[in-house]
Amino acid sequence: MEPSSAPAHRGHVLWQRVLLAVSLLTFWNLPTTTQLSIESVPVNAAEGTDVLLLVYNVTEDLLGYGWFKGEKVENSQQIASYIVSSQVNVPGPAYSGRETIYANGSLLFQNVFQNDTGYYTIIVTTNHFDSKAASGQLRVFPKLPTPVVTSNNLNPLEHEDTVVLTCEPETQNTTYMWWINNRSLPDSTRLELSEDNRTLTLLHVTRNDTGPYVCETQNPVSAGRSDPFTLNVLWQEITPALSTGAIVGIVVGILVAVVLVAALGCFYFLARIKSHSCLQNNRVRCPPASTPGHGPSGSSVSLASQSDPKPAVPIYQELLHSDRDIYYGLNHKADVVSSSLPRNAS
Repeated sequence: MEPSSAPAHRGHVLWQRVLLAVSLLTFWNLPTTTQLSIESVPVNAAEGTDVLLLVYNVTEDLLGYGWFKGEKVENSQQIASYIVSSQVNVPGPAYSGRETIYANGSLLFQNVFQNDTGYYTIIVTTNHFDSKAASGQLRVFPKLPTPVVTSNNLNPLEHEDTVVLTCEPETQNTTYMWWINNRSLPDSTRLELSEDNRTLTLLHVTRNDTGPYVCETQNPVSAGRSDPFTLNVLWQEITPALSTGAIVGIVVGILVAVVLVAALGCFYFLARIKSHSCLQNNRVRCPPASTPGHGPSGSSVSLASQSDPKPAVPIYQELLHSDRDIYYGLNHKADVVSSSLPRNAS
């Protein structure tokens, strides 16, 4: 019978065989053709998720597996080894505590980071010390935050200012796209995109460039759209210039109006002078203006008084006569002196 320590001794020998097989492949360039193949599930992983490097076409009668970081087998880059008979994972120098090798040779990564992106290589060793190798790629991308549109000028002046819109934040391996009024960018000589499409330049903005603008970011694992961004384009209303004919017409009209006002003023002034002179020269007999066939406007003088042939006598002469009382009346409209009344006998 074998001693009780035989199983432990046999396990130690198996470990030595695996390590020997791995050491024989150290620093070798991997063959370009192999039956083994590796597929990343998912192909593109989001940061913080789990990824399985699935191995296909594994042969039977296996001794174990060895996983390495990179496309070459180097002891310093060994992640872990797996002993098929004991189903034991043996950590290597590049082990991070997040890797697990399954019985079919597949490697599980938990909570992947962006720096986990790269190539990984598996070495499969049989009990006959035959070895095969294959490499596969792991791609890890960040989950994109919601983008934000920023501007170098929030209140540009029409036809003068140039505006630069930027999609923030800047991330690697990201595709940037722009939308104006919910449509893709039109072909225009005033619109310029940067090489990575992250910035949009509007040359000599107009009032039709207010937007809204939306930027969209995409990578293989996520996408995001910004809130609409609207520009406040300032402009000045320009009144069309008047033609020469219009200006001449306005000037002529003003001159005609001035002449008419001056003529009316002169006429009124002369009429006032004539009326005043008439009253000074003949206060009694100076009638007001009248129309043909009618008496003086507003006058209370009778027809008899108008037909009186008696010449006009100044008032101061009538006042010299003591045999009559003189009553002086002034018409409020025509300034006419009423006739004097004779004194009654006592």
